[in-house]
Amino acid sequence: MVMPISSGGDHAAEGDAEPLLPGTGKQRGGGEDDGGDDFHGASLAGAVFNLSTTIVGAGIMALPATMKVLGLVPGLVMIVLAAMLTDASIELLVRFSRAAGAKSYGRAMGDAFGPLGRGFLQFCVVINNVGVMVVYMIIIGDVLSGTSSSGVHHHGVLEGWFGPNRWNGRFAILTITTLGVFTPLACFKRVDSLRYTSAVSVALAVVFVVITAGIAIFKLARGQIPMPQLFPDVHDWSSIWRLFTAAPVLVTAYICHYNVHPIYNELKDPFQIKPIVRTSLLLCSAVYITTSFFGFLLFGDSTLDDVLANFDSNLGIPYSSFFDDAVRVSYVLHLMLVFPIVFHALRLNMDGLLFPSVRPLSCDNRRFGVLTAALLAVIFLAANFIPNIWDAFQFTGATASVSVAYIFPAAITLRNRHGIAKKRDKLLAVFMIVLAVVANAVAVYSDACS
Repeated sequence: MVMPISSGGDHAAEGDAEPLLPGTGKQRGGGEDDGGDDFHGASLAGAVFNLSTTIVGAGIMALPATMKVLGLVPGLVMIVLAAMLTDASIELLVRFSRAAGAKSYGRAMGDAFGPLGRGFLQFCVVINNVGVMVVYMIIIGDVLSGTSSSGVHHHGVLEGWFGPNRWNGRFAILTITTLGVFTPLACFKRVDSLRYTSAVSVALAVVFVVITAGIAIFKLARGQIPMPQLFPDVHDWSSIWRLFTAAPVLVTAYICHYNVHPIYNELKDPFQIKPIVRTSLLLCSAVYITTSFFGFLLFGDSTLDDVLANFDSNLGIPYSSFFDDAVRVSYVLHLMLVFPIVFHALRLNMDGLLFPSVRPLSCDNRRFGVLTAALLAVIFLAANFIPNIWDAFQFTGATASVSVAYIFPAAITLRNRHGIAKKRDKLLAVFMIVLAVVANAVAVYSDACS
C-alpha cells in the first residue's frame, strides 16, 4: 500500500495523523487536490524527474569554482564521492523510516528523538531551502540584470539587449519573476503535479551542459585553452584551510532528502524508490562532472563563484554572443522550474513548525495562501540583499544542509530504535557524522578568516 504524503510536521496529536494530501488509493475528489482528477500513483519516470530537479539546482553553478579551489582531479573525485555518500544516507533514511512506519522525514526524526528532534529537522529544512531559493533568485538576477559582486561589472542578458534601465534592474526582474512565475507554480499542492515542469527543467539543464561542453571542445580543438590546474595550489596553512570551503558547496549540490518522502509516498510501487534515487544521482553526477570539467576548462582561474556570470564576454568562437545568451537563458529557465519543487518542501516544514497540531494544510486555503505569500516575500527580500551565491552556499551548506543530508540520517541509524542497524550501518553513520562536522567546521572557520 502506498503511504499518503504528509508534511515534515505531523498536523495532529495522534500518531496516524491525517496526511497533507489524500493517498494514491483514495481520492477525495474535486477541490482538495490539484485538479480534482483521480490520482493512482506517480510513475517511475515522473519521480526520477522530480528528484533530479530537486538535486540539480543552483549548486551546479558553483561547482566549476570548486574546481578552482580543489584542482580538477580532486574536484571531480569529490563530486563522485559526494554522490556515493548521498546514496548511502538516503538508503539509511528510507530503511529506518520504513521500519518506523514514518510517512515523512519529520516523523522519522520524531520517532528517533521525539518532538524536539522533529522540530530541529524542520528548522534545518526551512533554513536550507530558504538559502537555496535565495541562491536561485540571486542567479536569476545576476544573469538577467547583471552583477558587480566580484568588483567587475558583468552585463546581464536583458541589460545587453536593451541597455540598463529601471525595468530590467535586479529589483524589477526579481519582482516580475516572483509574481509571474514563482507564485503560480508555488500554488500546486502535490509534488507529482510538477512532473512536467521538472522534465522540462532537466532538459534545460542538459541543454546548458551540451552547449558548455561544445564550446570547450571547439576551443580545445583550436588550441585556445591552456592546461587547467589539475591539483590545488597548497603552499601554506591558509591555502590548506581554503580547500575545505568547497565542502559546503558539494553538500548543497546533492541535497534532496527533504523531498524523498513526498516522492516515495506518491509512487505506485514504493519499493521503486531505490532505483529512482540511484538513477537520479547517476544522471545528476554526469551533469555535475560535465559542467565542472568543461566550465573550469573554459574559464580557468577566471572562473567566478557563479559560472553563469562568466558567459557575458567574447568566448572566442563564432556567434559568441548567441551562445552566451543561450547558456544563460536556458539555465535561468531551469532554475525557475526547479524553484517550486524546493518550495513545496519548505512550505510543508514551515507549516509543521508553526502549526504542528492543526488540520492539514490542504484543508485550509487561507493558511496555505498566507504561508506561501510570506515565504515568497522573505526569499525575495533576502535575494536583494545577499551579495553573491558563495556566501549563501557557505552558510546553508555548512549548517542546515549538512545536517539534513548526513548528520540526521546517521543519528537516526545510531539511535536504532527498531533494532535493524547492522555493524556496517553504524560505522557508516559515525563516518558521516565525523566527516560532516569536521569538514564543515573547518570550512566555516576558513571562510570567516578569509
